[in-house]
Amino acid sequence: MKNYKFFFRKWLRPSVIEKRYILPQRVHLLADIEIDQIKSSGIKGIILDLDNTIVSEDDRYLSPWAEDWITKAKLAGLQFFILSNGKRRYRVKFWSHRLDIQAISPAKKPFPRSFRQAIAYMRLQPKQVVVIGDSLHTDVLGAWLSGCYCIQSATLPHPPRWWEKLASKWVQMPYPDGSEIWDFDAAVDYKSFL
Repeated sequence: MKNYKFFFRKWLRPSVIEKRYILPQRVHLLADIEIDQIKSSGIKGIILDLDNTIVSEDDRYLSPWAEDWITKAKLAGLQFFILSNGKRRYRVKFWSHRLDIQAISPAKKPFPRSFRQAIAYMRLQPKQVVVIGDSLHTDVLGAWLSGCYCIQSATLPHPPRWWEKLASKWVQMPYPDGSEIWDFDAAVDYKSFL
């Protein structure tokens, strides 16, 4: 019986075991993720969180080099989809247009319906998709419920909501002190996306 378990673990599931350790579990910035590392692990699609992953929800900060990283990843052949729980749909439309990435808002993460829609839109299997976001209770849990891989990024500085004051240290990774952060030009015209 022991030999059977060893055989099953070693020979029937090597790709799952290898992929788990190739992808990082946590990063400080979206741009810290190696595109070649994603591609070599068999990933073909990326589901991105918007609020506090790419841009702070109060539009004050932008994740350094995030837009350049997304452009390079697209050129490398990776597909993207944005899932946002943000209630301001016009804001998600703006970023969807700016990044040229399809989006769903509000996505009602961590429930798997929107994850499945994104996966189907990209015409991929869940194991070919990685979810990148800042929250354990929405992005990481949603990825797990949908059968995708996930990478948790540090949350960009933002005014905390009531529940974050109580639980953020358990569900979000704080942005590292002293790390570079870019100011975002808040004079953006969201009105054209209403």
